[in-house]
Amino acid sequence: MSALAPTLQAFFTDRLIGQRQASPHTISAYRDTFKLLLSFAATRLNTEPSKLEISDLDAPVISAFLNYIERERGCSARTRNARLAAIRSLYRYAALQHPEHAAVIQRVLAIPPKRFDSKLVTFLTEQELNALISAPDRTTWTGRRDHTIIILAAQTGLRASELVALTRRDVHLGRGAYVSCLGKGRKQRVTPLINPTIAVLETWLSERGGKTDDPLFPTSTGRLLTRDALERRLTKHAHNAAAHCPSLHGKPITPHVLRHTAAMRLLQAGVDTTVIALWLGHEQVDTTRIYVHADLTLKEQAIMRTTPLNGKPGRYRPPDALLAFLTRL
Repeated sequence: MSALAPTLQAFFTDRLIGQRQASPHTISAYRDTFKLLLSFAATRLNTEPSKLEISDLDAPVISAFLNYIERERGCSARTRNARLAAIRSLYRYAALQHPEHAAVIQRVLAIPPKRFDSKLVTFLTEQELNALISAPDRTTWTGRRDHTIIILAAQTGLRASELVALTRRDVHLGRGAYVSCLGKGRKQRVTPLINPTIAVLETWLSERGGKTDDPLFPTSTGRLLTRDALERRLTKHAHNAAAHCPSLHGKPITPHVLRHTAAMRLLQAGVDTTVIALWLGHEQVDTTRIYVHADLTLKEQAIMRTTPLNGKPGRYRPPDALLAFLTRL
């Protein structure tokens, strides 16, 4: 077995799990990165993944891998940069364990992330949100579950991973009702609930039953609802809602769009961006500024408060025929 294999194993067990106490989501994201990388390099070099050396995964191979996942697997520039961040994290760890490969490691660490154009965030208007909330068939158990999920997601702005990980214990419906979750970066976060959301959750919990450690939103067989399953359910309800709200046609509806919607509703209600950052669990307030850029209504209100410009529209006057003749000479 090569030196790369034990180094990679120690990176996961000692660095990520032991020292950094990385979340399961981070572990799975890093795991998928290296599974793809090792498979790509093994095919390219015609060898087995366990026999690959650190020197085999040099800067040209890493660059070729990044181009492969973007061009052939259809990954976005954001995903490409996330894969590169995982690889660089491994190589910073390997630099301490294998100084003899310092030159190869430094060239890999010098690979820059790819720049990309930032797009405006997608969010739902009040009309679109109401249509989506009404879409699930509440005569069925799964419809009532999905109805509760949509309302909770649109009010709290929880991430998809946070929603599916909720248990009955995480919902507190007494005085000062709130929902508690373990967010990104293993940070505990509590989000207050408003009366309509409380009423829906009370009804759902009464029907849901179960123990305090059971999933809040299980599958029909009692298992934990996955992120993929949640996205498929939202896509289905968005398709049904589009029949009553034409603006939903062609609009991607994901758990993250509901998160954006929650943030935009807070912003339009006059809530400061620093509070919205705390609400969403953002690491930096700058992340929340994307919602300011996306809110055209807020910009229109801002321009209406400014002093009107005194400019007057000009009027086209054709040139004098004689002067035009002289100009053409």
